[in-house]
Amino acid sequence: MAANLSRNGPALQEAYVRVVTEKSPTDWALFTYEGNSNDIRVAGTGEGGLEEMVEELNSGKVMYAFCRVKDPNSGLPKFVLINWTGEGVNDVRKGVCASHVSTMANFLKGAHVTINARAEEDVEPECIMEKVAKASGANYSFHKESGRFQDVGPQAPVGSVYQKTNAVSEIKRVGRDSFWAKAEKEEENRRLEEKRRAEEAQRQLEQERRERELREAARREQRYQEQRGEASPQRTWEEQQQEVVSRNRDEQESAMHPREIFKQKERAMSTTSVSSPQPGKLRSPFLQKQLTQPETHFGREPAATVSRPRTDLPGEEPAPSTPPCLLQAEEEAVYEGPPEQETFYEEPPLVQQQGAGSEHIDYHIQGQGLSGQGLCARALYDYQAADDTEISFDPENLITGIEVIDEGWWRGYGPDGHFGMFPANYVELIE
Repeated sequence: MAANLSRNGPALQEAYVRVVTEKSPTDWALFTYEGNSNDIRVAGTGEGGLEEMVEELNSGKVMYAFCRVKDPNSGLPKFVLINWTGEGVNDVRKGVCASHVSTMANFLKGAHVTINARAEEDVEPECIMEKVAKASGANYSFHKESGRFQDVGPQAPVGSVYQKTNAVSEIKRVGRDSFWAKAEKEEENRRLEEKRRAEEAQRQLEQERRERELREAARREQRYQEQRGEASPQRTWEEQQQEVVSRNRDEQESAMHPREIFKQKERAMSTTSVSSPQPGKLRSPFLQKQLTQPETHFGREPAATVSRPRTDLPGEEPAPSTPPCLLQAEEEAVYEGPPEQETFYEEPPLVQQQGAGSEHIDYHIQGQGLSGQGLCARALYDYQAADDTEISFDPENLITGIEVIDEGWWRGYGPDGHFGMFPANYVELIE
């Protein structure tokens, strides 16, 4: 930062003018900084010449001195600018104040000699006057006749260069240095104390902020738990209702798909063991349990009569299908004795099931059709199999070995010899 000359501008200007005024008794002015800032202030003025000014210099400060002296050669007034940097100044402060030298030189105009000093040896009055004499540019000395042939008498002894120490000045200088050192130490302690108090206040604020956040988080958690406890019964009831609706929908979808019904029945029947037929009059154990009507005797060549399955009414559930084992028993001829004897056929059982919209379905199949090929039908429309469990056929194709497994779906051999399911309303039975 640059040196600040505006804060104490009037006092600085007044001290400078008093030095440059020739008739003014003030012949030196000393300038320095206010504490560790860059504000320039007047450190002092005096009328005692260089000797008095040198005593005011502080070894722990950066100071600027402006003096008026007489040229030893011409006797004219000359001005000297001294940039003083004490030996006790730290390096950081030296670097900052180094850029202020040009600013002070511009303010203290008219200096004939500029001296950069760091120790008392650099500001001795004799040394300063010698530099002033060399800077005057002319040596006004008179040439006189040589007196080498003149008898000047005995020479006086050479005087001593010893100078008596001024105890008062020395004590004053030492006391001044101690005062400034003490003031700087107190200033440093004050800054450290202020910094410590600021850090302590910051830590206190941080602690209060953390405690406040913890309290707010605890209150939010408590409110959340209370709201969750209130909404839990309502949410449980809604979930139960959703489960009931979903289960009913799945059951309705399963009931509306005949293919699914057939697959379920097929899996159930695969686990049921059926006893093999014996010679003579064959009766299936399953048929014995399911029969609800007495046996009926038919002729040797009965005509196969089957009740045509009727279309389901809206809202009615499909009636249960006759088990494959029962159909197999119906298709096989039950005989006793020689071929010329009368063959007995058993009437298929009447299966009933309780349910909404359920009706009695009687599939009455008599004998075998078309030379022992079982129940046969002719295709009315073309049908393409959806998977390998179904058969494909075209109109007028013949389907043989039909098993009535469901009201809407039958099973038989297609034109290509493949055995599978097909929709019952796509064909008509051959009487």
